[in-house]
Amino acid sequence: MRRFLPAPLLGTLAAILLAINTVTGVTLMILPALLKLVLPFPFVRKPCDLALNGIASGWVAVNNAWIRALNPQVWDVQGVDGLHQRGWYLVSPNHQTWVDILVLQRVFHGRIPFLKFFLKRELIWVPVIGLAWWALDFPFMKRGRSAGSQAADLATTRKACEKFKTIPTTVINFVEGTRFTAAKHAEQKSPYQHLLKPKVGALGMALATMGEQFEALLDVTLVYPEGTPKFWDLLCGRCGQVQVRVQQRPIPPELVGGNPMEDKRLRAGISMWIKKQWSEKDALMAALLKRSPPP
Repeated sequence: MRRFLPAPLLGTLAAILLAINTVTGVTLMILPALLKLVLPFPFVRKPCDLALNGIASGWVAVNNAWIRALNPQVWDVQGVDGLHQRGWYLVSPNHQTWVDILVLQRVFHGRIPFLKFFLKRELIWVPVIGLAWWALDFPFMKRGRSAGSQAADLATTRKACEKFKTIPTTVINFVEGTRFTAAKHAEQKSPYQHLLKPKVGALGMALATMGEQFEALLDVTLVYPEGTPKFWDLLCGRCGQVQVRVQQRPIPPELVGGNPMEDKRLRAGISMWIKKQWSEKDALMAALLKRSPPP
């Protein structure tokens, strides 16, 4: 099909399939979501959460099928051996494009629990998908700069992460806070060649609330040697080469717990830990791009 259909038509068909898959998944989530809302008891909530996560995993599996069919290039993925679905993980990738999310879902599907994100509170009102995020207990945060907003975000995260303690969970955080662009890189005067400056706010909250439960931080490096693809490129089968490197890192016990919003020493420790990872990631990206120059 990919050979005979023009790219715009292929992209339109893929978008329709994605929409149908999403609406179907959210529709299936309504009943278990309502049950756990009306009957918030552990013996009701746990099977509902298992059902919701199963539906979400099915949504990812369908997406993976059409992505693989339309983008047949072999992805270069290393470092995923030894992961398991019964674990708790904190995932920290670099961020270049919306395609990153679907790449991460494909790479980790069946290897670790379903990926859950920190989201802005306003996103709960996104049609259809906002309901799914709420049902799956994604943490919604105000992300304000005032002390009150930060304290509220920490309380919200603690409440959300309490729900994660009963079922294996993966929490993902893009520490750059936004997608990489040359303009943002220049504006920040980033010290890294291929990355924006890391931010530790949401990551610090995850360590404060679930740090003791995470068995590892998965440091993920995403590289697109043929150029960063847009979401439309993925739909049209023009994603190009994808390189993924995953490194399991132990989480320093001294960075776990506490309140990074108030403890400057703790926040500085987390910042130093992430900056060291970012320096190594930047060097790895440079090496991968040098080895696989774009056509």
